[in-house]
Amino acid sequence: MRAGRQAGTDRRRQRVATAIKDTVRNGTPVSVSGIARQAGVDRGFLYRHRDLLALVHAAEHTPADHDPAAAPVSRVSLQADLANALARSTRQSAHIQQLEKRLSQALGTHAWQASGLGAPADIEELQRTITRLEQRTVELSSTLDERTAELRAARETNRELTRALNQATPQPT
Repeated sequence: MRAGRQAGTDRRRQRVATAIKDTVRNGTPVSVSGIARQAGVDRGFLYRHRDLLALVHAAEHTPADHDPAAAPVSRVSLQADLANALARSTRQSAHIQQLEKRLSQALGTHAWQASGLGAPADIEELQRTITRLEQRTVELSSTLDERTAELRAARETNRELTRALNQATPQPT
């Protein structure tokens, strides 16, 4: 009976090995479930036989022989890919932060205006215009005060000159 069980196990092991070879040769993706299904065994069989499981995992990472695009991968090429991925990730992170900042500012402005706490843009422009006009009014008032003072001085001078003329000229009787 023991020999029969051993023979059954050997047949299943052979079917698993054949399924792994066929899958790698066909270039289809290798997985524990796929190999177990193709060999007609349950996954537990593969997990109980660690050497078969190691073959499945090795086949998962082996590129297909017939694929000309599958070049051998070296440690240097993997490091270069990793460095490129890190640089891209850094750029994307900075871009995301910039977009988040712009979105935050836009939402803050919108919330400020929608709340009624901030003046709408047209009212702010009117406030600036009012401020400019008030400054111009102050300037013109100052100029008017100076000219009014000059006018008073000129009138006073005119009166004095008229009095002096009247006193210097004899009055007809």
